[in-house]
Amino acid sequence: MNLDYIPAQNRYDKMIYRRSGNSGVLLPAISLGLWHNFGFVDVFNHFRKTIRTAFDHGIIHFDLANNYGPPYGSAEENFGKILKLDLMRFRDELFISSKAGYDMWPGPYGNFGSRKYLIASCDQSLKRMGLDYVDVFYSHRPDPDTPVEETMQALDHIVRSGRALYAGISNYNPEQTEKAIKILRSLGTPCLIHQPKYSMFHREPEEGLLDVLGHEKVGAIVFSPLAQGLLTDKYLKGIPKNSRAGRPNIFLTKEHMTPQIMEKITKLNTLAKNRDQSLAQMAISWLLKDERITSVLVGASSSKQLLNSLGALDHLEFSAKELEAIENILN
Repeated sequence: MNLDYIPAQNRYDKMIYRRSGNSGVLLPAISLGLWHNFGFVDVFNHFRKTIRTAFDHGIIHFDLANNYGPPYGSAEENFGKILKLDLMRFRDELFISSKAGYDMWPGPYGNFGSRKYLIASCDQSLKRMGLDYVDVFYSHRPDPDTPVEETMQALDHIVRSGRALYAGISNYNPEQTEKAIKILRSLGTPCLIHQPKYSMFHREPEEGLLDVLGHEKVGAIVFSPLAQGLLTDKYLKGIPKNSRAGRPNIFLTKEHMTPQIMEKITKLNTLAKNRDQSLAQMAISWLLKDERITSVLVGASSSKQLLNSLGALDHLEFSAKELEAIENILN
């Protein structure tokens, strides 16, 4: 344990906390996701500084999954090291999540949503992070071949066995979400939160999912709010060599950056400047304008990048004229 690290005494003063559905859980409006930049291929002291910066600014929610890295599992191992070095004595202030549902190990039990895979994954995640429990454990995606009842019963067991305090789901469509919520409620382990992909460039949650979550009083924490970096000023002058689009990446490639997309980014950036925000800040603020959004998950390759994202909280309001202008650009 490193007693040289003393968190900022005022770390809760400026952060906004939002309730997840009708639960007792309050999450920071901006949370830190460890999908990228925290694996063995990254520099430990760099992301250790980023996590310290997050905690110093009231980000108490850290979101992981079993296969975050690369390689798989390395983000959880690294986070576990940082917990041991810096944050374990503040465990009761932290809200830590993990998930399982995507590819993790070979064979029929290393993927999707069987009871065997989910429980084994949770046990492995706890071991990697050095934790007795996570605050929420997610089914990371629906399984087309496993009954949803089995998947939800596994989440219920994970909670009842003390491995997690709450259950969540991710990447479920509106109909799947409604069914999962009802099953979990019938088991006595209500669904705390849903984690969908949502941004100005990915509007699918508006097609029924947010209505379901609002009606069922379940929280929403959205990932990829910056569309893998497209909703930043990073690509306004072309593709930097060290950017995601400048190196092999299955999620963001040069083919995504069409002239039409670049024109939208340029216009959105101008609008953001008129609001005294960066494009990334405006994209985050735009998501948080909806009260059904509990938190926005941001990634960060540096403390500086994280602090820029946090600046979104200084200007969450939009005029009707601004919202109309954004819609006109996006459409």
